[in-house]
Amino acid sequence: MTTTIADLKRGQRGIIKDISAEVIPLKLLEMGCLPGNEVELVQTAPFRDPLYLNINGSHLAIRKETAQQIEIEIIP
Repeated sequence: MTTTIADLKRGQRGIIKDISAEVIPLKLLEMGCLPGNEVELVQTAPFRDPLYLNINGSHLAIRKETAQQIEIEIIP
């Protein structure tokens, strides 16, 4: 089973391992959503959609559907 950004709990951090470049909007890639970068779940909206993230110092909100396409490794 793969772990994705959508699986993070509030305050948890992870390292991006793999992304589906065909599904991920170019804007996210430009903002640092790339393999090797650290991601932290800052907050979630009601019903866990969208997710508010900190990716290498950039704060952004992404839909849960998109977050499920970004594979991560959780940092203990």
